[in-house]
Amino acid sequence: MMDDESESNLTYITHVKRQSPHVQKTIRTVMEIKAYQDKAELLVRDYLLAHPYIPYTSILGGIFACKMAFDITQLISAYYFKSFAALTKIQRIEWSNRGISTFHAIFITIMSLYFVIFSDLFSDHRLAGLVIFRSSTLSTFILGVSVGYFLVDLGMIFWFYPSLGGMEYVLHHLISLVAVAYSMLSGEGQLYTYMVLISEATTPAINLRWYLSTSGMKRSSAYLVNGVVIFFAWLVARLLLFTYIFYHVYLHSHQVMQMQPLVRLMVFGVPSVLFIMNLLWFAKIVKGLKKTLAKRQ
Repeated sequence: MMDDESESNLTYITHVKRQSPHVQKTIRTVMEIKAYQDKAELLVRDYLLAHPYIPYTSILGGIFACKMAFDITQLISAYYFKSFAALTKIQRIEWSNRGISTFHAIFITIMSLYFVIFSDLFSDHRLAGLVIFRSSTLSTFILGVSVGYFLVDLGMIFWFYPSLGGMEYVLHHLISLVAVAYSMLSGEGQLYTYMVLISEATTPAINLRWYLSTSGMKRSSAYLVNGVVIFFAWLVARLLLFTYIFYHVYLHSHQVMQMQPLVRLMVFGVPSVLFIMNLLWFAKIVKGLKKTLAKRQ
């Protein structure tokens, strides 16, 4: 005696056989596509997005996203910006490289704000263990995408050194890469990692300033407004934010002290080094803004 599922399958097969050859071929094609779709979903669920493989999948995803951002930037720039064709080869590479960093900055800033402010993953009111040891599949995956970006950008800086940035950029990227990669792999200190990554919010404005300068628009109103935006964005996202991070670490020092000695050094050391670099860059920003305002006057 057949069960309901077997009877249903038999009825479906009989129905298919009654159709015309063309309809039967179409049905077989649809069934084959559905079978491949099921296999793909199984591969993604059981392997690519299985917890042990998340870091490696996300890093590869980040590298692939960087390649797409590079190509998309080149296509859009060549089509919409007449000045792009007149650039030198290394300028076109830097133009597209800054497209990568802009895409990453927008993505990681949105995700960092979500985890730090809107998600309850790192909330002090959540009774789910110490905040410095909390992580999730999504938070780990996002950090992996960022690791992929830092690997690509650091590789390009080394390959075209020093055209895409000097030693200060190498130091900044190495520190960021090590800190983000460790937080991704260990699941420790992800809250502070995301707090620091919020500072990437200043990157689009910095890149826009370079685009305006390279396009010969230093005397435009857009260049002046951009300088003012950079000043306030840098002040908030890279100076006041880091001050708050130090305050947060102080309030949770009893939790931080439970981490491994090397990790404690990273929690205190990485933001401190980046904060000093941010202060030095801020001095250059203030100097540049004063120079621009003086020329306008």
